[in-house]
This record gives sequence, C-alpha cells and structure tokens, in this order.
Amino acid sequence: MQVAAELQHTHHRQDTPMCRQIQLTISDHTLSHTTAVAGDGVSDKLDGEDLFIPPLNFAMVDNGIFRSGFPEPANFSFLQTLGLRSIIYLCPEPYPEANMEFLKSNGIKLYHFGIEGHKEPFVNIPEDTIREALKVVLDVRNHPVIIHCKRGKHRTGCLVGCYRKLQKWCLSSVFDEYQRFAAAKARVSDQRFVELFDISSMKHLPITFSCLKR
Repeated sequence: MQVAAELQHTHHRQDTPMCRQIQLTISDHTLSHTTAVAGDGVSDKLDGEDLFIPPLNFAMVDNGIFRSGFPEPANFSFLQTLGLRSIIYLCPEPYPEANMEFLKSNGIKLYHFGIEGHKEPFVNIPEDTIREALKVVLDVRNHPVIIHCKRGKHRTGCLVGCYRKLQKWCLSSVFDEYQRFAAAKARVSDQRFVELFDISSMKHLPITFSCLKR
C-alpha cells in the first residue's frame, strides 16, 4: 500500500490486493433546535457549526467500529467527534474531493474496496475483497473505523454480517441485524453470501471485541 498525505491506496487488480488505500439503532435525520436560556426567556439556536448530524443508517457495530451510508459534508462535524483513524469505503466510484479534503485535514486513512452494487439476485459478491476488508476491520490499529457504502445497507451489511460470523453470532441474529438496515430492500443473495462465507482461514486473527457471541 502506498501512503500519500496520510491516505493509503492500493489499486484494484486481480493480481494485487483489492484495497485502495459500527449500539445497533438506525439514526434518523430529524433535527432538533438547541435551546439557549437568556435572561427570562428561552431562545432557539440553530447554528450549522453546532449541529452534529450522523450519516444515513449510522450505527455502532462494536467498540471502535461503526457503519453508515455515504457521509455528506453535513456529517463531517459529527464524524470528527468519533476520532476516526480509518474509513472503509465499499463503492467503486472515486471518493468525492470534499470527502478527501476532510480525510486529509483529520489524518484519516481511506481503504477503498470497489465492490459493484447489484440489484439482480444471485450476483456473485467478491469474497476475496470482503476478506481483505475484514482484515482491515480486525486490525485495531485502524480503530476507530467506519464502514460505509452508498446507503449502508447491502455491501456494508455483507461485510458486517461476515464480521459477526467471526464473532460466532448465530445466523438468525446476523440476519436480523442485516434486515434492520436493509428493511424492504433486503436481498436473499446477500444473506446467502454471508451464510456461505468461509471464516476458517481467518480464525487465527485476533478478535478483541466486546461482544463475541449473540
């Protein structure tokens, strides 16, 4: 992996690594006013710099691991409160310039795994890419880390689902969590992928998480 301006990237080719260098409650985007007491009255205060808006489908997966949909500039102040060291990005499109500037100014590493989004059933999900992304998640040197794709549902759900298998969660709990985020957009192909994902080659990796079973 090449390091430039504290961002790590490796190109996505078949013969090279596929990386260019998540509480379980879905966040909504209802904004509340901050109230300030002045004299005998209460005034509403709505200052953009004081708002901490989480990305779509933001949630905590475990200590130092988060998940979400694609972060917008309005979410940057909130992300700063997490003290992120790394971001795992699962879409093939280039990271927007505004997001890259946010990473540079906050010393955050970007791990870019380009997984195509597919709506068709039974489309093969790249198992090797998920495996490489899991290695980044498992490395505590990358924590705090946030995993995201476009909506935080399918690609992110598959990666988190495979991570849960490493934690020895039963499949019913893994799928309950997946469906919590995917809702009506849940895909049988995603759940089949997670069910068949082979974790045997990763059992030697250290797992230092707060919830190993569910």
